[in-house]
Amino acid sequence: MAKQAQIRKRRPVLAVVLGLAGLFLISVLLPRVLPPQPTFLMVSRSLEGEGLSYRWRSLDDISPRLVEAVIASEDSTFCAHRGFDMKAIEKALKANEKGGRIRGGSTISQQTAKNVFLWPGRDWVRKGLEAGYTVLIETLWGKRRVMEVYLNVAEWAPGVYGAEAAARHWFDKPASDLSPREAARLAAILPSPRRYNASSPGPYVRRRASRLQAAMGTVRNDGLAACVLG
Repeated sequence: MAKQAQIRKRRPVLAVVLGLAGLFLISVLLPRVLPPQPTFLMVSRSLEGEGLSYRWRSLDDISPRLVEAVIASEDSTFCAHRGFDMKAIEKALKANEKGGRIRGGSTISQQTAKNVFLWPGRDWVRKGLEAGYTVLIETLWGKRRVMEVYLNVAEWAPGVYGAEAAARHWFDKPASDLSPREAARLAAILPSPRRYNASSPGPYVRRRASRLQAAMGTVRNDGLAACVLG
C-alpha cells in the first residue's frame, strides 16, 4: 500500500516532466518544417523602435555564394562538425585568458540555436541551453536546414534580419541575385552588423570582404559547403 501511495504521488510530477519534455521537443521540431517566428532579439529591438524587416526565403531562393561566404567567415568546418568546433572553442578560451576583447568560438549551429530559441546574453544558463538546442537541431534538422534558418534569422543591420531583407536593404535586390562580392560584404559585416556598412563599406570591411571572396573559392573547390549545396 505504501509503495502504491508513493507511485500515485509521483505520477503528477512525472506527468509534468513528460509534458515539459514534449513541449521542448515540439518547439524544436516545428522550426524544422515551418519558418521560425520572430526571435527574442527581433521582438526586443522592434519594441525599442528599430522596426522589423524579416522576409523568410527558402535556401533555393538565396544565392549559394552567400552560403559559401558565411562558411568562409563564420564556420569553415560547418559540414564536418556535429555542432561544436572544439579547436575554435579552445582557441577562444586561450585568447580570453590573456584578457582584452572577448573572443567567441561559436559555430553556425550554435548561433542558430541561440538566435531562434534564446534571449540575448552571455550567462551560463543561456549557454547551457544553447548547447542543448545545438545538439537537437544538428540531430533533428540536419545541416541544410540549420543553414537555411541561420541565413533567415541573422541580423544584418538595425531592424534587418535574414538574407532577403539584407540583400534588399544593402543592395536593393533579392537574395537570389547576390553577386560573390556582395555576398562577401554581407558576410564581412556579420560580426558587427550594427556597426558596419555593406553597400558603402569602409577600409576594414573592404579588406575583410576581399579576403572572404578569395576564401569562398577554397570553400567551393574543397567542398566545404557540400552538406548544404551538394
